[in-house]
Amino acid sequence: MAGRGTVGRVIVLFILILLLAVGGLLWFDYLGIVQSRQYFAPLYRLMGREPRAGVTTLPAEPGDLDADRIAKRLEAIDLRSQELDLRQSDIDRKEGEVTQKAQELDDRLASVEEKERSFAENVRQADDRTTNINQIAVYLNSMPPKSAVAELLAMDDQDVIDILRQVEANAARDGKTSSVSYWFSLMPADRAAEIQRKMANKPVSIQ
Repeated sequence: MAGRGTVGRVIVLFILILLLAVGGLLWFDYLGIVQSRQYFAPLYRLMGREPRAGVTTLPAEPGDLDADRIAKRLEAIDLRSQELDLRQSDIDRKEGEVTQKAQELDDRLASVEEKERSFAENVRQADDRTTNINQIAVYLNSMPPKSAVAELLAMDDQDVIDILRQVEANAARDGKTSSVSYWFSLMPADRAAEIQRKMANKPVSIQ
């Protein structure tokens, strides 16, 4: 009787172990740790159910839904990466355009500043010339007429014209008679006529 009881317990334990092993395989198959669904497919069908596909960590099989999802995600990531690359290229291009425009603006600003400096220098030179012309006019007007005319004849026509106009302006300001007419009478006729012609035309400069 004792022997029969022991054999019975062994059989029960064997069956229990077998059930646990089968249940463990089914559970591991569901988790994707092992691939045993093909062995239990007849059992599922016998029970009127289709084998369920679990999340697998093994190499993809044909028709594996998880692998398809992963492939689609990888494809989406790749497309996103390409989109980001295109955006980065567009950003780099726009940055290049902005840099070029900034350089052009800097060049224009430098050109404007250079023109302003040149204009300021011309104004300064013009002011200096005006001051010098006035000083010469005062100096010549205080000299004997023949000496003043000799000084004028040694100058170019434009300087002579500017000095004579300044002498006339000073005389008008001081309410005195201008010496310009008398100086003309002391000059050679052809030189006096040429200077008077240019004064009448009011040239800005003599070419």
